Amino acid sequence: MKGKNIRKITTPQSLNAYIKNICDIMRRSGRAGALQYVPELTWMLFLRILDEREQREEEQAKAIGAPFSLSLEYPYRWRDWAAPDGTKRLELQMGTLGGFMSFVNNDLLPTLKRLKDRPGATPRQKVISEVFSSIEKTGVDTERNLLDILDKIHELSLEQVDETHMFTLSQVYEGLLQKMGEKNNDGGQFFTPREVIRIMVQVIDPQIGETVYDPCCGTGGFLAQAYQHMIKKANRATDIEVLKTRTFYGREKEDLVYPIALANLVLQEIDEPHIWHGNTLTGHEVYGGLFSGAPALFDVVLTNPPFGGKEGKDAQTRFAYKTSSTQVLFLQHVIDSLKPGGRCGIVMDEGVLFRTNETAFVQTKRKLLNECNLWCIVSLPPKVFVNAGAASKTNLLFFTRGEPTKEIWYYDLSDINVTKKQPLTATHFEAFFELFNPSTLKLSESERSWCVPVEEIQAKNYDLKAVNPNKKGQEDMRTPEELISIIESQTTEIAEALKILREKGVDQF
Repeated sequence: MKGKNIRKITTPQSLNAYIKNICDIMRRSGRAGALQYVPELTWMLFLRILDEREQREEEQAKAIGAPFSLSLEYPYRWRDWAAPDGTKRLELQMGTLGGFMSFVNNDLLPTLKRLKDRPGATPRQKVISEVFSSIEKTGVDTERNLLDILDKIHELSLEQVDETHMFTLSQVYEGLLQKMGEKNNDGGQFFTPREVIRIMVQVIDPQIGETVYDPCCGTGGFLAQAYQHMIKKANRATDIEVLKTRTFYGREKEDLVYPIALANLVLQEIDEPHIWHGNTLTGHEVYGGLFSGAPALFDVVLTNPPFGGKEGKDAQTRFAYKTSSTQVLFLQHVIDSLKPGGRCGIVMDEGVLFRTNETAFVQTKRKLLNECNLWCIVSLPPKVFVNAGAASKTNLLFFTRGEPTKEIWYYDLSDINVTKKQPLTATHFEAFFELFNPSTLKLSESERSWCVPVEEIQAKNYDLKAVNPNKKGQEDMRTPEELISIIESQTTEIAEALKILREKGVDQF
């Protein structure tokens, strides 16, 4: 804002508090729950960041004499209609009552939704169009509340949150996505805990030049973290260009989540997120324009299929091993989506690992072990996904396609107590990475880790559940005299309780 002294936001905590303040205005203006206000905040924050980014890019292009075309023209740029001193905004506020809301709902939003239909639409214009694919109109109840929200979002600029803190902004945004997951009965499909994602990316270690794919990408957490991991390896301008435009691919079914994934990835500075909108398992496509030119097979898959989902016949007919289990069908899809030598990290519900009473479960696990080297299974603690609204006991599976499995290295974290206030952290994986050698895949045994030959798995009808043979039981150090004293004390208490009940005539009932 011109003439206004804007206080710098310098810590994640102050930024989080600032975003919460915006959400409070959303809540009082008719967007009560996270499932309502996160999508609303998403498209506004997206346009704010996009406009500022394109202004920077335009200046950089002018400095070197290169051509540059803005994705949006007047009056649809943030600086025109949303900024407090924007020409279009001032014009609308001085005009007829309700004119600003009418412009947003009847002009701005429809125009942005139609961008992809323009002849020669750029990849970024197609992304913008799809971010608005499920937005019909703003849900904010009054013009005053909407202007208050826009003013707050406008202050989230590089003047206030400098470039070194932009990833912090995206982390706060992911916190909002987590809140959205909490309101859903199956939040795990919307939000995978950041530490779990970070560990999986670190294990798989995608390299520049490799393609990264998530067939049920949700809000884009795996792809975003893979980008952050890979950008550190970039040494040349071509490396950055490859990462921003030709590396990240995903699919997402949910109309509510798909545009949020696009906005989240653009916020992470992935210029061209290739996200296909539709049902991965049935093949039903809503919009595939951003996925054109995608490879048939991928170098890396990082994913967390929805827990406990059920599929109908239309999905099952596309797979060799037919089952209603969403996770089992996704596992088949993932195996078939990997290049020879391609690597996968996948979150899997424990039920998939131990179930041997359904043919498709056994056949899919046999396919996995025959076509891939399943070299590691990490047994996670219960309640890892409790902050995302799901309580399933889960495991991390890591495998490479092309060679059959000879033995599986297990690592057991199932005894760790995870709560909402004490989530799983990177510290819990320190011993894991001390044992883990990605170059040789020679994995050491310890109190938490052990190896199982594939023949043993086959003999158990492909039961893959982690059962730690090295786990030390808690030895009872009490003496016989102490145990007798405890038993006598409890016997006395029981006898006294029975006496009271009999005196009250309870034994007559």
